Amino acid sequence: TDDLPAKLINGGIAGLIGVTCVFPIDLAKTRLQNQQNGCRLYTSMSDCLIKTIRSEGYFGMYRGAAVNLTLVTPEKAIKLAANDFFRHHLSKDGKLTLLKEMLAGCGAGTCQVIVTTPMEMLKIQLQDAGRIAAQRKLMPETVAAGTVEAKSPTAMQITRQLLKEKGIAGLYKGLGATLLRDVPFSIIYFPLFANLNNLGKRGSDGPAPFYVSFISGCLAGSTAAVAVNPVDVIKTRLQSLTRGSTEDTYSGVTDCIRKILRNEGPTAFLKGAYCRALVIAPLFGIAQVVYFLGVGEFILSFLPKKHD
Repeated sequence: TDDLPAKLINGGIAGLIGVTCVFPIDLAKTRLQNQQNGCRLYTSMSDCLIKTIRSEGYFGMYRGAAVNLTLVTPEKAIKLAANDFFRHHLSKDGKLTLLKEMLAGCGAGTCQVIVTTPMEMLKIQLQDAGRIAAQRKLMPETVAAGTVEAKSPTAMQITRQLLKEKGIAGLYKGLGATLLRDVPFSIIYFPLFANLNNLGKRGSDGPAPFYVSFISGCLAGSTAAVAVNPVDVIKTRLQSLTRGSTEDTYSGVTDCIRKILRNEGPTAFLKGAYCRALVIAPLFGIAQVVYFLGVGEFILSFLPKKHD
């Protein structure tokens, strides 16, 4: 399709605005998901944000945002382009059925983890560093004896260390869990959005009104987010490298599920679900706004046209 460059620009801009708006909530989500029952530092999202501002200042809430902002554009671009590509090819022979829509979403989710896994891996280390540091201060009993007060690492330091110790695979730790989260997410989100959006169309030909797209984006996004939250908890736990001394470590997805069920009960899988819905809904809502306003098309209109 010809409008792909415009779509990619829109997706990128939407990603950047969205991440900037909701990053603090995402930070709270990571920290809430990562804390285990023995050492509950934060009671809720607001409690986490207030404590973060107190101990790390306002910019503490944006720790790890640079990684996210750098990589969110390629991630969004891959996801949108892949979904479009698969939808286009699957609808060649006849109607795009729900199953085909789900297949397209599945393809998009699979392609996107190439960027998502390393991005989230780094982001989680940076976001969680403050929680570990705060635990040292406020709950010294949870920290193993003899651990040195570590300075918060930068994304580059973590990347270098991971590459040195584990090679490329180090950056792709939790790839399985990321796939298990992003593929079902896309399978739920894309068809749900398309169908909700169709419900609000005024006529058969025109696009749905703006607010319909916005609400559809928010609804589809938060539904998919809550649906895959248990996998998100597992992914966060698997990708976190530093742990308090009393916290469990996990060897893989099944081990993680077993230990969480045994030590924290099934409700632990809903940790951060509310945060995640709050993060995802505006992200997708904002994306719809940017598409609707046609920011990408506007930017492209200034480029010289190719003469055929």
